Amino acid sequence: MATVEKPAVEAALTEGRGHLLRVLGVVFGLAVTVGITIGMGILRTPGEVAAELPNPWLFMGAWLLGGVYALCGAVSVAELGTMIPRSGGFYVFTRRALGEYPGFVVGWSDWLSTCGTVAAVALVLGEYAGMLAPALAGHELAVASGVTVAFALLQWRGVRWGGRSQELTSLLKTLAFVALIAACFAYGKGGAAATQAATQAARPLSVPSGFGLLTAVVLALQGIIYTYDGWYSTVYFGEEVLDAARSVPRAMVGSVLLVIVVYMLFNAALLRVLPLEQLAGQKLAAGAAAEAVFGPRGATVIGVVAIVSLLAAVNGNTLTAPRVLYAMSRDRLFWRAAARVNRGGTPTAALALSAGTAVLLILFSGTFAKLLAALAFFFVTDLALVFLSIFVLRRREPDTARPYRARGYPVTTAFALAVSVAFLAGAVWGDTENSLYALGLLALSLPVYLALRLARGRGD
Repeated sequence: MATVEKPAVEAALTEGRGHLLRVLGVVFGLAVTVGITIGMGILRTPGEVAAELPNPWLFMGAWLLGGVYALCGAVSVAELGTMIPRSGGFYVFTRRALGEYPGFVVGWSDWLSTCGTVAAVALVLGEYAGMLAPALAGHELAVASGVTVAFALLQWRGVRWGGRSQELTSLLKTLAFVALIAACFAYGKGGAAATQAATQAARPLSVPSGFGLLTAVVLALQGIIYTYDGWYSTVYFGEEVLDAARSVPRAMVGSVLLVIVVYMLFNAALLRVLPLEQLAGQKLAAGAAAEAVFGPRGATVIGVVAIVSLLAAVNGNTLTAPRVLYAMSRDRLFWRAAARVNRGGTPTAALALSAGTAVLLILFSGTFAKLLAALAFFFVTDLALVFLSIFVLRRREPDTARPYRARGYPVTTAFALAVSVAFLAGAVWGDTENSLYALGLLALSLPVYLALRLARGRGD
């Protein structure tokens, strides 16, 4: 990891308690994005996509289109990350462009959904740990809580510790996927031959046409876009990145390109092992491929890959969530003590609150299932508002310094915004109940925001 000169660190420490340390580099930006993005989605989603688009060219094309969306998003949001190099992510941008209340809504929903992601990923990790180690079976909640607390304690020591652990776990994850992809290409022909009888017995799938094809593409892209989620992670550490004007765009674009390459190779490897008819509908496509290549040991192989992948995701989201709370607290939209930072550069109170919330969501995962489903609705809304913020700031602040300007603007940004709006419409159409629940949470946020403003006016 890149380091910073001692005087710069001392300056950050003497300026006040609410300041983070600028000690992270491009490698960290790559690591946090890869660590958060590449997760269980790529292990599960290919089977769903193949069921919608049972044609190799359509199947691979949909994954490439999802990557183009993520890349357009990255080159667009990188402009905001260099124009407003503050930690806190989407909240910081929407507050600047759209006002304090929209920023408040984006910040709270983003923070809660990130805590929810920590909980969900840790629970899946606990399930896989039970599969690999029978002694842990039935203790998923304890394992998930323990992993979450362990990463929080590691990060408590300082941002360097959190950054290095992210780089290590992301490296291990990337190597695990590379090894799995290589094994599929090396031994996939034999695996496919071994499953030929099952493939012949499978019912042939027909490729939709006309409006049916358009619907299938939209449904496939919904899963793919979720799988690419996390491409924006670097901007949550804006004021902690050395030379943000150069490092943020490099990390964002570089990490998205890396993820696209991994996803395209991984899906090509699946097709090498499993005929499309067999891949379609698989709940754990990677598991079916590993079984075809490694036989009975396939479940163990996928379990190891999944755990390594999930560790990086837990650590990355545990790093991200406190930055959102820290930024809101600094703007007095939450408890001001949450803006305190220790000597290691960690917002400790924000970290404790975030990790504690994630553990509560783990322990009461059934009770909070509806809340998490509603927060998924806000995830899409937040993305749309961030892309909208780029247009707003270009018009309202044309003379503000932009060390990096969005490549292909306004086409790339408009494309990302249009896909996000379409995705939002699809989410509302496909899950009306939770969409209405999310609107209820949005309505509830207004009196909370007004109460905070009143308290701030009184000097609390």
